[in-house]
Amino acid sequence: MEVINAIGRRKSSVARIYMKEGTGKITINKKDLTEYFPSAILQYVVKQPLNLLEVAEKYDIKVNLNGGGFTGQSQALRLAIARALVKVNAEDKKTLKNQGFLTRDSRAVERKKPGQPKARRRFQFSKR
Repeated sequence: MEVINAIGRRKSSVARIYMKEGTGKITINKKDLTEYFPSAILQYVVKQPLNLLEVAEKYDIKVNLNGGGFTGQSQALRLAIARALVKVNAEDKKTLKNQGFLTRDSRAVERKKPGQPKARRRFQFSKR
């Protein structure tokens, strides 16, 4: 199997991954998964598509992650992994799609409008 690459985005985070057959090692920005995401919840989020298809120990994944915070980064990485798994085996698409791992979460911060303190918040109205 050759190297398969995929991209995942969430908020302002971008995850570019390179997946090949191996032992299940995930390297993010030249650091191990447990070192980059110390939180067990974020590690779980990243591994969700691999655990669903029971291929966690089958592929080595090298990741370039940049932008955003740790939650957005972990979700961008989850999307990229799910997309790469579909490239490997197209029959897994239905399973991943039913769990929502192939849907790009397009929610982002709404811009601040001029003449207002925040995006929706307005200054206090005074009748007199």
